[in-house]
Amino acid sequence: MSAITLSQASIVADAALAKGRELDLRALAVVVLDPGGHYVVVKREDEAGLLRVDIANAKAWGTLGMGVGGARFSAHAKRDPVFFTALAAISDGRLASSRGGVIIRDADGGVLGAVGVSGARPEHDEACSLAGIEAAGLVGDTGADPDDA
Repeated sequence: MSAITLSQASIVADAALAKGRELDLRALAVVVLDPGGHYVVVKREDEAGLLRVDIANAKAWGTLGMGVGGARFSAHAKRDPVFFTALAAISDGRLASSRGGVIIRDADGGVLGAVGVSGARPEHDEACSLAGIEAAGLVGDTGADPDDA
């Protein structure tokens, strides 16, 4: 299994933060994980809230654990909150079903890792994640499905 490199993960994180500045969002935190859920890059802007890194990690970790992007995971949690409550218990609370968690794929669809962004509204966190992934020349998988709207 391939994994995102430190160089790629650094580009993802820096470009995600740059997108946040472009959109004039509140201070953000970005976490990039490898396919096994291990930290590759963690960045927290000045003034970002105390829990932002933990939330960004939970978004990224949850997408890896479920194998779907945050948009799909979030929609599933809304449809079946009992299942999500069970997942939260099983994972010792280490996952968050929210947009902003995006699976990072290579051009062939292989999973390289995931990114989580926290600090703004979920749709803005997701936009920052996608901007970072695109800047690194990789493919972002949000799990978005028109049926999940």
